[in-house]
Amino acid sequence: MAGACCKCSASLSVIKRSLSVTPRGSAPASRPIHSWARLGERGVHDGWLAARPSSTLKTVNSYRHPAFLCFSCQESMTESLRTCYVYLNQTSRSFAAVIQALDGELRHAVCIFYLVLRALDTVEDDMTIPLDRKVPLLQDFHSFLYQPEWRFTGSQEKDRQVLEDFPTISVEFRNLGQEYQDVIVDICRRMGVGMAEFLEKKVGSMTEWDKYCHYVAGLVGVGLSQLFSASQLEEPEVGGDTELANSMGLFLQKTNIIRDYLEDQQQSRAFWPQEAWSKFSSGLEDFAEPQHLSSGLACLNLLVTDALRHVPDVISYLSRLRNQSVFNFCAIPQVMAIATLSACYNNPMVFQGVVKIRKGQAVTLMMQATNMGAVKSIIAQYSQEMVPKVCVSDPSCERTLHMLALIRERSLCGDSHTHTHTHHLSPVYLSAAMLLAALSWQYLSATATATATTTPPGTTDMQGH
Repeated sequence: MAGACCKCSASLSVIKRSLSVTPRGSAPASRPIHSWARLGERGVHDGWLAARPSSTLKTVNSYRHPAFLCFSCQESMTESLRTCYVYLNQTSRSFAAVIQALDGELRHAVCIFYLVLRALDTVEDDMTIPLDRKVPLLQDFHSFLYQPEWRFTGSQEKDRQVLEDFPTISVEFRNLGQEYQDVIVDICRRMGVGMAEFLEKKVGSMTEWDKYCHYVAGLVGVGLSQLFSASQLEEPEVGGDTELANSMGLFLQKTNIIRDYLEDQQQSRAFWPQEAWSKFSSGLEDFAEPQHLSSGLACLNLLVTDALRHVPDVISYLSRLRNQSVFNFCAIPQVMAIATLSACYNNPMVFQGVVKIRKGQAVTLMMQATNMGAVKSIIAQYSQEMVPKVCVSDPSCERTLHMLALIRERSLCGDSHTHTHTHHLSPVYLSAAMLLAALSWQYLSATATATATTTPPGTTDMQGH
């Protein structure tokens, strides 16, 4: 976002002009994320780095400038780097803004990291590529970063342009500092190997669920954390504590998988672990049938409870952050996730439609999640909203209440790592937060309008509307 890409007064004026645009529909009240636009895509990014990409990838010529960077920053970029930001804005509808709000050279490193993983994910998602070709592509993908002319033109996916024009991305990867290159190539290698492992393998045990989520999201958290530390905007412990970083990714990815049960079933995909659903049914698809609703809710609540065990790690991780732009980048997806998970808990609509949080609520969360005290309050609020919904007959009842009590305790207690000075935000960062909220409102309003005629009858928000 313009307000954070540099500290110049010109960037602030860009924000003010952006905020003067009136969103469609009623004014916002004072999800989305994995929703990096929807709490997520089965793949890697927009939610820690996962937004569902645009339905059609527009051509580069349809954009003159990256959408959120101030003009002085754009002018200092190479043509290939400007193109990378165009691709970023095309493939990440909501969280391109959050990436571009990062400070200094970290912004470029995360942009390239995102695009590399988006390209890798596009290979994995393309079901037209034969397995005997796809497996080596995934396993060797990291090596293509050092092959200036490598590109892939055989994809049918909507994001194929990041593969067809991969030389533009790889040249900017090689322009990054070595400390950034080392992180990106290592995560790309490990993720490619993990994706190849699960191409023909169902998610069976709860341990395998953790492993799958680690490959597609936990590694993103680890890589981002290492980039934060490499930039020296964060302390070395942020990148060094891979357990906390992994939990950040797992919490987002599990929330995505839980929420997207029906969509995945309709597309013949299955990511709920067999160890969980087999306790309640002979087939995962049964939960979509009304006669199996009670069994479906029992399995849903078990998985929500499992996801909640990562929340204390999320609190610990966020409490360590010192840079405001990094904090905003990390905190927004997490508060969206806890709100979405709360909406999903014990909710029959998971099996009948789409569970969403309201647009105004999403904007409010984005505006509020700018300091650790506010984030803890949000986490405490949504976790406690689940308590009245816990049924004593639910098989996971005792464990669920235990996890919610633990989260409440962690949310209300002090933390020696807490970043206290973020309570006093500069006008630049406040304006940046306002711009993100305004852009998100416009995006969410446009999405609602565009899909109004195709929304399934079972679609609901968290209040049941």
